[in-house]
Amino acid sequence: MSIIDERGKRVITETEIRSAAAGDTLRVDEGAIWTPLAEDLARERGLQIERVRRRSAAHKMRIALGADHGGYEMKEDVKRVLADLGHDFQDFGTHSTEAVDYPDYAHLVARAVSSQTCNLGIVIDGAGIGSCMVANKVPGVRAAMCYDEASARNSREHNGANVLTLGGKMISTDRMREIVRVWLATELTEDRHRRRVEKISAIEREYSDQK
Repeated sequence: MSIIDERGKRVITETEIRSAAAGDTLRVDEGAIWTPLAEDLARERGLQIERVRRRSAAHKMRIALGADHGGYEMKEDVKRVLADLGHDFQDFGTHSTEAVDYPDYAHLVARAVSSQTCNLGIVIDGAGIGSCMVANKVPGVRAAMCYDEASARNSREHNGANVLTLGGKMISTDRMREIVRVWLATELTEDRHRRRVEKISAIEREYSDQK
């Protein structure tokens, strides 16, 4: 018997149930919605359901999430990290490992951050590089590809990054957790860093004005 952690998912469908064996424990958010078929399958398989109340973060944020097929599995793990930290999220896809194009999902996340629909964004593809390039094409976005705690902290503290990109094929799940926790906990506070970030924004406006 094992524990299957599906926290971070707002809707529990038969897809989550099919991977569970008889007697397994399914861990879900307390307020998750169940489809009728999922409820039937859970009863048939005798699953133990553990409903977990989400933490309330001191500074609760809404995070835009996106991934291509190479980052899909890690994106699902990121949801659990956000649930642990008490943050909300909006999942822009993709929703399977079927091949898709990373620019589509990086653009959706970056646009949500640029329009302030979401406070911050996290995008995952195979290496994290392509999505970073895409996100940085959107006005107002400062995307950073991070690979450890130090780069995550620096990107926020020094550069005011508002979109994090990760390489789903390049880092472990444990490393991802460390990066996401540090990235979300760090802020741009010092005046000298704010002044330099404003110069980034000024360069962006310079080229926008030429259109």
